[in-house]
Amino acid sequence: MSELPVVAAVDGSEDSLRALDWAIEAARLREAVLRIVHVRQYAAWTQPEVLAAGPEQVGDPVLDRLRADLEARGGKLPVLEFVTVEGAPDAVLPEMGADAQLLVLGSRGRGGFASLLLGSNGMAAARDASCPVVVVPRPGRAVPEDVTTEVPDGPRVVVGLPVDLKDDSTLAFAFTEAERRGAAVHIVVAYPWPALAWTAVGDYTPTVEDQEAAEAECLTLAKDHLDPHRAAHPGVEALVSVAAGDAAGHLVAASNGAELVVVGRHRRRLLQPARILGSVTQAVLLHAAAPVAVVPLTAQDEAESGEGVAA
Repeated sequence: MSELPVVAAVDGSEDSLRALDWAIEAARLREAVLRIVHVRQYAAWTQPEVLAAGPEQVGDPVLDRLRADLEARGGKLPVLEFVTVEGAPDAVLPEMGADAQLLVLGSRGRGGFASLLLGSNGMAAARDASCPVVVVPRPGRAVPEDVTTEVPDGPRVVVGLPVDLKDDSTLAFAFTEAERRGAAVHIVVAYPWPALAWTAVGDYTPTVEDQEAAEAECLTLAKDHLDPHRAAHPGVEALVSVAAGDAAGHLVAASNGAELVVVGRHRRRLLQPARILGSVTQAVLLHAAAPVAVVPLTAQDEAESGEGVAA
């Protein structure tokens, strides 16, 4: 059994229950303990019906209901732990990632506005947790139909690959997850197009031959990134899609019917040392039809990129 648990954040909302179901399967595949965490946002004395956490705690109504539901469900479940903590969820949940191999939560909880696509807790966890974070969306998200990304048949894990940056941690997560699930890895490589090229006398639009050369270069660079992971996971089929245009749009399109979409957390820059979510990662979190895993870069990837800063 894996030593570090999978952590699922719950608050009794339908979003968190969907995330819990996903986390149960993730823990089972990893042979890991599933730690089910409820963060109570207010001090106990402001809610007379809720008793304080601690040695004299009688129970947490949210976790008590979940425990009863899971016991009644039957079937094979991972080893379960139930934990109640007090505090602000957007601060507490990222901290829990320090002792977890995976943190799973729904796209929204009970708080906030009904129209929000992603709650502040999910955004904070994806940005700040030191372990990979999976955000499970609400069902029925529509993906754009005007994006021409080819979607392979069969179960697949989608991963975005920026070929100009080293990101082995994200690729390793995607290949390992695909192997656990008996799925293929669908690697999406996007490059900006159309583009303007500048000359001494002005600018011109590159030709079709220029675009074909750009695609060929992307495939070559992608192969260099992927070869070590293909060798480490010989049983996993790796399918590469190279597409012109916005990376986020292609990843969202590819999310339709996928088991999981994997993206890397934005690396920290010398003049921007705080953790942030890049525009592609944010867009995928907001619009993907499948669960999204946000993977933090390892210190080695940060250093080898030549652009990271010390943590």
